[in-house]
Amino acid sequence: MAYDGRVIQHDLSFDVQRGDIFVIMGGSGCGKSTLLRHMIGLQSPAAGTVKYGSEDFWAADPAAQAALKRRFGVLFQAGALWSSLTLAENVALPLEEFSTLPADAIREIVSVKLALVGLAGFEHYYPSEISGGMKKRAGLARAMALNPDILFFDEPSAGLDPLSSKRLDELILQLRDSLGATIVLVTHELASIFAVANNAIFLDAESRSMIASGDPKQLLHHGPAAVRAFLSRGDLP
Repeated sequence: MAYDGRVIQHDLSFDVQRGDIFVIMGGSGCGKSTLLRHMIGLQSPAAGTVKYGSEDFWAADPAAQAALKRRFGVLFQAGALWSSLTLAENVALPLEEFSTLPADAIREIVSVKLALVGLAGFEHYYPSEISGGMKKRAGLARAMALNPDILFFDEPSAGLDPLSSKRLDELILQLRDSLGATIVLVTHELASIFAVANNAIFLDAESRSMIASGDPKQLLHHGPAAVRAFLSRGDLP
């Protein structure tokens, strides 16, 4: 990954397995969100490939890329809700754009998705009328609108109080278990990492590469010193 010839990260190689809750972790400025953008098709890599199954995303033609993107659901840091639309209208937007469902079927799906994230009865609220945690959950409902195979979350707990963050972690686990979705999560929040992740990579800003991969609970005890320090919020030995 590079910007204007400046390498951000190199020699990244990892697999996300179906059903994983996979965390991209590391310190500030190491390239976590940049890697996520490469994975969801917003930014092309300076070298290398991003494959979904046997399909190479960046070698595919635009139509094939669009088809792959419809298998993704993305929750951006701030929720990225349209402020002029109600929660129901926000969630309905991808269904109206990418499906041929009639209006009554879309309304039913929207109600189900909002109920899944604990927002039943808030269909007619605007983003300005709800809390930060509720905005994140509404953004998650929209990300799930098209029943994606893979959900991508960029710092979902950012700006949330500890209780709201814990509830969001619980919701992520419920979605993985009930929907069978694969989840890729960018975060530096230790509580979230240990609560939800079964697989992870650690991006190191100094070496500009990944220096560890695996279950964070195992990396806490057996990972490289920098990773153990990050996961324990301790000092390097």
